[in-house]
Amino acid sequence: MDYSIYQLGHFTLKSGKVIHDAFIAYKTYGDPSAPAIIYPTWYSGLIADNEWLIGEDKTLSPDSYFIVIPALFGNGQSSSPSNYPGEFPAEVTFFDNVRAQYQLVTQELGVQHAKAVLGWSMGAGQTYQWATQYPDFMDLIVPFCGSAKTALHNQVFLEGVKTALMAAKGLSSIGSAKGIVGQRTWSDDERTVGLKAFGRGYAGWGFSQAFYRERLFESALGYKDLEDFMVHFWEAWALSKDPENLLVMIYTWQAGDCSDQAPYDGDFAKAMQGIKARALVLPGKTDLYFPPEDSELEVSLMRPGIGTMEAFPSIWGHWAGGPGQSTEDVKWLDQKLRAFFA
Repeated sequence: MDYSIYQLGHFTLKSGKVIHDAFIAYKTYGDPSAPAIIYPTWYSGLIADNEWLIGEDKTLSPDSYFIVIPALFGNGQSSSPSNYPGEFPAEVTFFDNVRAQYQLVTQELGVQHAKAVLGWSMGAGQTYQWATQYPDFMDLIVPFCGSAKTALHNQVFLEGVKTALMAAKGLSSIGSAKGIVGQRTWSDDERTVGLKAFGRGYAGWGFSQAFYRERLFESALGYKDLEDFMVHFWEAWALSKDPENLLVMIYTWQAGDCSDQAPYDGDFAKAMQGIKARALVLPGKTDLYFPPEDSELEVSLMRPGIGTMEAFPSIWGHWAGGPGQSTEDVKWLDQKLRAFFA
């Protein structure tokens, strides 16, 4: 195991449910005395899946910063259905994740202030959560290819893949951001059929229409044709995951809304105005889940001088922001981080 575990004890969620003997997985890079960077994981991502943006030749260099990657509840490394004895609480929010991360960072790692919080996709959702839940904690935030509140269209996309997965067990969704309670066991057939369907459903959303039209899955990623890409990229990714873990993280994603906490009480504009850290918001020009229009709205609601927005000039869709396969987009992002951090 190349990461550490921080024990949270019995951790009460915003819903009132409890994760018993909860723990959060994390990994650090660099000297603890250096300025801290918090860099949370994304949907289904493991800690190692964040490392593509870290390196001595990159802006996120362990020579310059103390970088902390905390793992989401449900990712299989932090407390998750796959490692939990009994029925795992279904309703885990970004608020819960960030409260646990704050406890880790301040109590275990001794960090009382961070230079920056940043992240891709659900990592961006956690970045916005940090900036509104603990607005004085960091100087800078960089949410890329993500949002402060999960849009309705994004929720619909997630309903599609969630229902495809659950159909393998003869179950239906009870609605967006509705906890699916119950400790389910999956037969090998249910797991295989459900996860393959989940992966193929996801395939139409992760990359843009132009990515497919220009057949970048062949020229850039090396697959021989579309079916090879479906089987060996999308199905393989889905089959490597635990279905119950995926469902917990889908709840977190669908319920994402950084105004759903005191003192904002559902007032999204007030939450955006509550951000004190300077924000560099980087949507993907062709991202189908988090289009630039959503980021423009977020930045427009921030106080003057707080937020700026620039879109990845890329046809890689959501994947422009990670996890590192589009080398030109990695260079673009690293340059933006370098200039912003300076």
